[in-house]
Amino acid sequence: MEEKVRVLIVDDSAFFRKRIRLQLQSTGEVLIAGEASNGREAVEMASRLRPDLITMDVAMPLLDGISAVREIMRDHPTDILMVSALTRDGARATLDALDAGAVDFLAKDGGVTGDAAWPGTDDLGSRVISIARRKHGRRATTGNPLVSPVASRPLQGRRRQGALRLVTIGASTGGPVAVQRVLGELPASYPYPVLVAVHMPAEFTLTFAERLDSVCAIEVRHADDGDELLPGSALIAPGGRQTMVEATGERLRVRVMPGGDQLYKPSVDVLFGSAARALGHAVHAVVLTGMGADGTAGARLLKERGSSVWSQDQASSVIFGMPHAVAKAGHSDRVLALDDIGPALSRIT
Repeated sequence: MEEKVRVLIVDDSAFFRKRIRLQLQSTGEVLIAGEASNGREAVEMASRLRPDLITMDVAMPLLDGISAVREIMRDHPTDILMVSALTRDGARATLDALDAGAVDFLAKDGGVTGDAAWPGTDDLGSRVISIARRKHGRRATTGNPLVSPVASRPLQGRRRQGALRLVTIGASTGGPVAVQRVLGELPASYPYPVLVAVHMPAEFTLTFAERLDSVCAIEVRHADDGDELLPGSALIAPGGRQTMVEATGERLRVRVMPGGDQLYKPSVDVLFGSAARALGHAVHAVVLTGMGADGTAGARLLKERGSSVWSQDQASSVIFGMPHAVAKAGHSDRVLALDDIGPALSRIT
């Protein structure tokens, strides 16, 4: 029988500590190693208890969550899942925590997070279990069988001959860090436009775009309806809505629409599918870390039209769900480590 995941809960609110505790215990696969009410306690308990994962609030007395993440990652590196308020300030602080070493985040206050609503009936538990068990070859019971390792070896299918017009990227859990790593490798002179969909709430995607623009050589902006897709720039799909590609002659624009009844907003399937219909073989898609299988149906449409699809490998994924589903379905031309994706994109023609 697989050992339970040991979790340290950190939040200055006893109410939220209880909610997190009850949700995690309801999975039957989590053992609460301890609870801390401030960042200073968190640092001490992380050192003493050595949990598999820590859920970390942002705003706390004595030592805030960002500073606690930095100290924990410096002294006893541990998987940390931030639990943040759905505000612009909360978004900035969460992105700071991700820069400091946290692996992902969930949002408080009933907002939509990376993969489901907070407080979701299963998202917190499944995400905690999946993140903690990805180490040392362990696999969450909610996951799928592993894809046979193929590293960067080409798989079936290649993009048909013709000018590439668009690079699209989809991600979920662990996506903010992964997207920053990939876009950070692209030069200011990058000859293609890039369109990115990450499962993030609306309050976070604008701040995420601003953060990326400040650290990347290419221009990064939050997508608005009708924005033109231009070489050397990336657009980030807004949270809570759907983003699609529209081609008019040589011009490419984005359409930002209501979220509809799709589970994910933005949906990678919706984005990839629209790109396939608008551009046929002239798309290069990348599926990064994330829970679930969003992107698989869209990748199939892209492959049917002759476009290329890459996926991130298991070893470098926070959650090997989305890229695994794409590769398992046979839609991935290459499976690459995260650090190899940006440089490889820089070389495509």
